[in-house]
Amino acid sequence: MTEKLLTCVECPRGCQITVTLDDGKVVSVVGNFCPRGKVYAENECVNPKRVVTSTMNSDIGVLVPVRTDKPVLKANIFDVMKKINATTCKTPIKLGDVIIANIDGDANLIASKTVK
Repeated sequence: MTEKLLTCVECPRGCQITVTLDDGKVVSVVGNFCPRGKVYAENECVNPKRVVTSTMNSDIGVLVPVRTDKPVLKANIFDVMKKINATTCKTPIKLGDVIIANIDGDANLIASKTVK
């Protein structure tokens, strides 16, 4: 059995959580103040995900801030970044517009700012 120490990021409380794993499976989670901390810790140890934020080129030479609208698998972040770097978005673009649909699974890449 192994233990992982995590700081929960689900709320400002920042609980120090200890997760016990046996053969890659969560056996116990202790130290969380709320149920969200338990779910966070289990997911972080078994299937970590992240929202990707970056910038991409536009057709007018301005960098456009972008992000995924849902977390993507941490293991897929480099593939997501390759797709972002290989794409040039067309302006005008509004905050929240989908730039690349289904960039990873059901996550879309969206604009984080309006660019005219």
